[in-house]
Amino acid sequence: MSIIWFIIILSVIVISHEFGHYIIARANGIRVNEFDVGMGPTLFSFKKGETKFALKALPIGGACIFDGMEDMFDPDAVNATDEDGNPVKRGDERSFLNATVWARISTVLAGPVFNFILAILFAMIIVSRAGTDLPTVQGLTPGRPAELTGLSIGDTIVSINGEKIHVWRDITLISILNDGEPLTIEYIHDGKLETTELTPQYSEEEKRFFIGIEGGTDFKDCKGLDLFKYSWYELVFNFRNTLKSLKQLVLGKLSRDAISGPVGIAQVVGENYDIAKDYGMESVILTMMNIAMLLSVNLGVINLLPLPAIDGGRLVFLLIEVVRGKPVPPKYEGIVHIIGFVMFFIIMILVLFNDILKFFH
Repeated sequence: MSIIWFIIILSVIVISHEFGHYIIARANGIRVNEFDVGMGPTLFSFKKGETKFALKALPIGGACIFDGMEDMFDPDAVNATDEDGNPVKRGDERSFLNATVWARISTVLAGPVFNFILAILFAMIIVSRAGTDLPTVQGLTPGRPAELTGLSIGDTIVSINGEKIHVWRDITLISILNDGEPLTIEYIHDGKLETTELTPQYSEEEKRFFIGIEGGTDFKDCKGLDLFKYSWYELVFNFRNTLKSLKQLVLGKLSRDAISGPVGIAQVVGENYDIAKDYGMESVILTMMNIAMLLSVNLGVINLLPLPAIDGGRLVFLLIEVVRGKPVPPKYEGIVHIIGFVMFFIIMILVLFNDILKFFH
């Protein structure tokens, strides 16, 4: 069941991403040659209209192949000229390379955007069934910094260092990632906005800093407008979580064990399934949706990074085209993306190796 849920989660996320590309490409008149779910050898395929739909053997990744994209990696097509030495137009008017720059931008951007749409749909289902965790102070840990401030049980945290707090997990994330920097906390006490400051305390045993505020079990049932509000807060939390984690990774503050690929994700799915199954099918479904929501936001954010071979890298070239009024020569863009593919392949191998090491640890 763990493997089945893992495949379902990744497939739904990938299909959402690629469907975003597909539907906006079609809306812009761009021909889509192939819609792939997974990677590797083809297990099953069929053709509908102009597009071949294929299911691949490995349940990771996917692709939406637009007409004309292959020319970027074909030196003969890129460098082709007519008898007067002028570049030959590649493909017909429905080729991706011949679409307007804004049509191409919207098509590339649609994949990550649809990941965020999927995430907020999952959030609405989760919040409607499980409610949300309010940022209410339910206790002050003895000997921790918060005990010496003006905070009291029942207070509501509204911001920390200027960052708006919507759910209890916002506080948890700030606490976990804090490296000792002072915190300015705004909170509601008896209906009035109050402010206090504290410096987190380092624990040698836990190897991290602690604030000393306890909570996370004050749940609110969300109906009506609250459902939309707190579903949005769920998306915001996962977005912040992803950005902050990436920042920690770049700064070298995350350990190797904090990075996971498909094998690591499958292990997390399995562990959460084993916990949730004792509480019934609804608990399992909501738990899997929660994992899918986080992964969907992760995929959306990562694909917007200005890195070669992914959507963000393509958007950089398209924005350069907007600024300079003409496209970057396809052969140069193709070279950059090929280098990016090689880099990502190497990273995938390293992450896979790391996952396997953790699995046997």
